[in-house]
Amino acid sequence: MTLSIAVASGTGGVGKTSMSVNLSLTFAQMNKRTTLLDADFGMANAHILLGVKPDYFISDALKGNVSINQTLCSGPAGLKFVSGGSGLIDMLNLDKKTRYQTIRLFDEIADETDMLIADVPAGASDSSIAFVSAADKVLIVLVGEPTSFLDAYSLIKVAHLEAGLSNFSVVVNMTQSEAQAKSHFEKFNSIAQKFLDVNLHYVGHLPLSTRIRQSIVSRKPISIDAKDSRENACFQRIAKNILNSPKNDTSRVRFFDQQFVQSKRVG
Repeated sequence: MTLSIAVASGTGGVGKTSMSVNLSLTFAQMNKRTTLLDADFGMANAHILLGVKPDYFISDALKGNVSINQTLCSGPAGLKFVSGGSGLIDMLNLDKKTRYQTIRLFDEIADETDMLIADVPAGASDSSIAFVSAADKVLIVLVGEPTSFLDAYSLIKVAHLEAGLSNFSVVVNMTQSEAQAKSHFEKFNSIAQKFLDVNLHYVGHLPLSTRIRQSIVSRKPISIDAKDSRENACFQRIAKNILNSPKNDTSRVRFFDQQFVQSKRVG
């Protein structure tokens, strides 16, 4: 059964896409058949961090010009990648029907995929909440700043009240130490627990790192280019902790819904 993880953040600039790319590559190096979806449609940039150039975008599959399999681009470590496209104005504001069609497209690759990582748009837009609620697990990327706390709280609140999600994994980025990361998490968790009936799970941290910044500029993900680094060890720890975190179980539209996957196989 394929596991889907949405990587989300309340605001931009906290390292969400870098987290999505390197987490996907970490799972791929764990011998899991992994697909990364850049769901920030029209503003996609994960392909830049991966150093790949897609031939097709998700919009091509939605229009019926190609299959979802034809949009899959090969990345490092056997990773498969689907781009949301950059500069595609018609993809910036997806309606409900198109979001549903996008989620159902991935049923076609269920048999070849162990992990689907969806890098969703920052914030709590309708598209963000749709893809967050369609995933089995949600990873919130947080930094130790008041604006990040406020915006991440707003995202979790909307996902909880509108989509019925209760379980959220949290990774704290750009920290001086794990002790500092845990302190930031505890402060954020205490705020959330005061007002929301949700479960937040600390799954790890990433240091404020020159190596990570350099890997972004050079388009060589650190999880591939510096396997023995402390940053890569952090990604491995985060990946393992996410696998052990609880799933969300809602009646909303989901990636790889077994009823639809089975109908594809029968058809």
